[in-house]
Amino acid sequence: MKRIFLALTFLLSFAQMRADEGMWLLMLIKRLNGVDMQKEGLKLTPEEIYSVNNSSLKDAIVQFGGGCTAEVVSKEGLLFTNHHCGYGNIAALSTPEKDYLTNGFWAMKRSEELPAKGLSVRFLVRMDDATQRITSKLNNSMSLEDRKKVIDAEYKAIQAENSENGKYTVIVRDFFNGNEFYYFVYQDYKDVRLVGTPPNSLGKFGGDTDNWEWPRHTADFSVFRIYSDASGNPAEYSLNNVPLKPKHSLPVSLKGYKPGDFAMIMGYPGRTNRYLTSYGIKQMVEKDYPAWVEASKVAMDVMKKYMDKDQAVKLGYASQYASVANYWKNRQGTIDAVIKNGTIADKQKVEQAYSQWAAMPDNNATYFGVLPNIDAYYKQVSNRNVERNYMSQLSRNAKYVSIAASLGSMFKTYADQDDNGKAQMKQKVTDAINRVYETFNPQLEGNMLTAMFNLYQLRVNKEVASPTIMKTDIPSLANVAFASIFANKDSAMKFLNNPDRLAIDADPLKKIADGIVTEQKLAGETYEKVDDNFANNTRLFLDGLRKSQPNKSFYPDANSTMRLTYGSIDTLPKRADRNYKGIKENYYTTIDGMVAKYKKGDEEFDLPTKLISQAKKKDFGQYADKDGNLYVNFLSNNDITGGNSGSPILDANGHLIGLAFDGNSEALSGDIVFEPALQRTINVDARFVLWVIDKFSGAGHLISEMELSK
Repeated sequence: MKRIFLALTFLLSFAQMRADEGMWLLMLIKRLNGVDMQKEGLKLTPEEIYSVNNSSLKDAIVQFGGGCTAEVVSKEGLLFTNHHCGYGNIAALSTPEKDYLTNGFWAMKRSEELPAKGLSVRFLVRMDDATQRITSKLNNSMSLEDRKKVIDAEYKAIQAENSENGKYTVIVRDFFNGNEFYYFVYQDYKDVRLVGTPPNSLGKFGGDTDNWEWPRHTADFSVFRIYSDASGNPAEYSLNNVPLKPKHSLPVSLKGYKPGDFAMIMGYPGRTNRYLTSYGIKQMVEKDYPAWVEASKVAMDVMKKYMDKDQAVKLGYASQYASVANYWKNRQGTIDAVIKNGTIADKQKVEQAYSQWAAMPDNNATYFGVLPNIDAYYKQVSNRNVERNYMSQLSRNAKYVSIAASLGSMFKTYADQDDNGKAQMKQKVTDAINRVYETFNPQLEGNMLTAMFNLYQLRVNKEVASPTIMKTDIPSLANVAFASIFANKDSAMKFLNNPDRLAIDADPLKKIADGIVTEQKLAGETYEKVDDNFANNTRLFLDGLRKSQPNKSFYPDANSTMRLTYGSIDTLPKRADRNYKGIKENYYTTIDGMVAKYKKGDEEFDLPTKLISQAKKKDFGQYADKDGNLYVNFLSNNDITGGNSGSPILDANGHLIGLAFDGNSEALSGDIVFEPALQRTINVDARFVLWVIDKFSGAGHLISEMELSK
């Protein structure tokens, strides 16, 4: 009877899994999903999506800046990505006199395109399965240390075999919590230039208020270009470089869409935890994320206080603030969605079925004790995990700590050199000083340091807390920083020109930073075996979960490797607390809805007068939908997460219909569990992107580069 119950449970769960759930590895599409995708409307073959020897869709998709996705849309290396993905680069290129972030920017000729310092894009050349190669050398009786040695050795061998003497970057990743292994061969291009961006009032329209919400009305896009040497190879920035001739570029569709139309997204999703246990979710929403939310809000309040007073400070901290604000709202939304959607109870049902399977005689020895061990782990590390969340926000936002730690180590080495050594090292140190103080505001950072230390002292359990932070005198902390060698760029340069090893050793801020670094390292060593055992138990749990459901096609969690998700254009149930003015069917918004949100002078909902005028005149050109409206954003039921920002959403022919840029608050538990009835991807319509470029911005020369599908 038990076996019948289990079979029915797993069959039901498999039947209910929709085709649009999952972030699939490209090389597995033919075996796992090719037929299903074609049944749902795809008109391409798997080889046209992913091929090693021939041009395919994957050759038009890049990882942008390490944390987003972008797509090639012309044979001259033109890139589309989200405005919020290019935000930091746009801010870095801006000054109060040439404020591209606020006012927008368009290069009217190639020589005006602006080099984005430090920005690179990554093309996937190929991927391959290393599971058999690695797992054949492993077994469950091995110690964790021996297991790690074997895996590390294979990683290094695979990288050496495929890098072609440094031509390619090779990364090996584990999947399904260490049960499978794949390697990825990439080619990186480092000369990437800003071509254009709408003004912030369009690119960030709706601000934090609309973030993670639907309906949306935002032009969340920016335009860059990849440059190469004359032979098409990666090269550092040079005036001699030329626009890259890509292997494939995406045609841009003007045809529009309707509910039920096939849609797929390709990109680099960052991190999901779909196989996280109920114990982990409970820790997350009751302890970890509340700490993250509180610490983020404190940091945001400090930044905003100074950003509102000074445009230079606003530009300097714009990217940091936007990133913190985005995750602040995401984490709180995740807490709310998990509670509202009953996510923990759903996970417990899965675990109950797993436990019954694990209790069977053939499975008992390996799998039965795994879940109790995972439960015990979270109870043991609960306070430590809370400390990690407060510390992560302190480390990220209180720059005085990170600067004193990093520059302090470099200064110490520099001071110990003889005259010749100092001369050789001086430029490197100078560059580091210029880099870390480029947008640094001492007053803001002094306030940030005291605020984050104070919060840490108030909230972190003393048994797991940093002794250095807990014994720091908060009222005098800012003065300690202001008197330090690391107080500002001038004081750092003064040390560079007159290095004193004793002064470095005696610097109070350096002592605080060194104490924190040492204590964090010791804490990691204290919990090393505990964390290793947890990793082993999560590996065994997922191994057992997959074996207990042999007829289900499992997809791996996102881990910043290229994935494909497929589904369709879809509506979302309307909510009583939302304004749907102008929306007939709840899957798209129009420029009329955008204008209806307009609030003159408002930081989040102001609009350029030109856009309002063009909207009233219906001056939409070829970019209007067949109903005469200009669509702005639309919904699909694709399965995405952070890192997919900027990803192309493609129609059945592989033509670009939009750019993915957000999820919806109703399903912010989506990184943990897919919610088919609620989970949607919010996309900016490609036709609106082209309209902003052409009709609003007057950069029609860029449209002529693209292949438009009419």
